[in-house]
Amino acid sequence: MAPKGGERKPKVDLVSRDYTIHLGKRTHKQTFKRRAPRAISAIRAFAVQAMGTKDVRVDTKLNKHIWATGIRAPPCRVRVRLSRRRNEDEEAEEKLYTLAQLVEVSSFKGLQTENVDA
Repeated sequence: MAPKGGERKPKVDLVSRDYTIHLGKRTHKQTFKRRAPRAISAIRAFAVQAMGTKDVRVDTKLNKHIWATGIRAPPCRVRVRLSRRRNEDEEAEEKLYTLAQLVEVSSFKGLQTENVDA
């Protein structure tokens, strides 16, 4: 077992997966003026945990989808494609980064985490 405070090493392979993130439970009991920013930071935290990279970039479509109904009412659930990619910048601290993109679905019923061929 890894030590509790130990850092996770990013996985080397490049992979894309679709996740459903329940934003309702992550923004519950938040002040209205903090809900949408907290939803964006919750997506970032989820991506760090799921993909093991500290550098997470949120796509503009996903950002607009979260903010579409205003700061007070972000969507309860969102389907997100997390892609682990190589960093083109050679001076970057990390070799990999995670890109979070919106996946539009009609219903969230019965959806599970899926590997996607990039």
